[in-house]
Amino acid sequence: MTTPDLPKPDWIRVRFPSGDTWKRVADTLKKHRLRTVCDEAQCPNKGECWGAGTAAFMILGDVCTRSCRFCAVKSGREGLPPDDAEGDGIARAVEELGLKYVALTSVDRDDLPGRGAGHFAACITAIKGRLSEIQVEVLIPDYTQEEMACILEAGPDVIAHNVETVRSLQDIRDRRASFDKSLDTLMAARRPFPSGVPGLPVPATKSSLLLGLGETENEVLQTMDELRSAGVDILVMGQYLQPTRRQIPVAEYIPPERFRAYAQAARERGFLSVVSSPFARTSYHAFEAASAAGQKGGYAD
Repeated sequence: MTTPDLPKPDWIRVRFPSGDTWKRVADTLKKHRLRTVCDEAQCPNKGECWGAGTAAFMILGDVCTRSCRFCAVKSGREGLPPDDAEGDGIARAVEELGLKYVALTSVDRDDLPGRGAGHFAACITAIKGRLSEIQVEVLIPDYTQEEMACILEAGPDVIAHNVETVRSLQDIRDRRASFDKSLDTLMAARRPFPSGVPGLPVPATKSSLLLGLGETENEVLQTMDELRSAGVDILVMGQYLQPTRRQIPVAEYIPPERFRAYAQAARERGFLSVVSSPFARTSYHAFEAASAAGQKGGYAD
């Protein structure tokens, strides 16, 4: 049985890329042979973010070893070997673009030793080694405590991992993922080093929810409670938009006023920063969200 397409409401209007700044970002990415999640995941904010001179870099190739039913990134059993020069290329691109905040994300690489955690760490080190004042956010797969340790030692400012949706709808994710594995990952961002890594920033933690997949309001509130219990500092909520016909259809378009109500509920639960709007995605307004969170605890002793 095919689910009929829902008509898009008037508040779902994607901003198309335009202007000189967008072209400069595109040219710089091409020059350094870099990928962004903006392109690979068909993010609706590409026009706005690139026009503002920001981008979320996607490392570890463009082939994901998992296959989630809501995601447009191509999948396969294995990807290409990691590019050892990738971190330096990102650092040079960031320097050319004059960015103050960098977001790194990746496909899942279950085919690699440590599932690519060491490459994340190498990229953070390369960026901070070239640009000591820059802030780096990483959006990571469901890493274990051991895999997380090397990332923490590299000193990211924000560690993000997405539960994606409420507990009852986790089957839209790859079968190897789960709500509890995601909570474990978010808690592992602090657990290996309870007092932080000496001399390095204590990272804020962040997670995102896609809404409009069939969840109830009560389930959204329960998810907020579980994320806060796991110590998550920043919450992002956005409307699920079907990237292509191959992905699951939209169950509901959430009106802006409900996003505002969810934002208020999240703030009341103690999240340090909340981004909640139809087009919000994990890295959307990332610098502003991290600034509002106040980098949590400063630096470890």
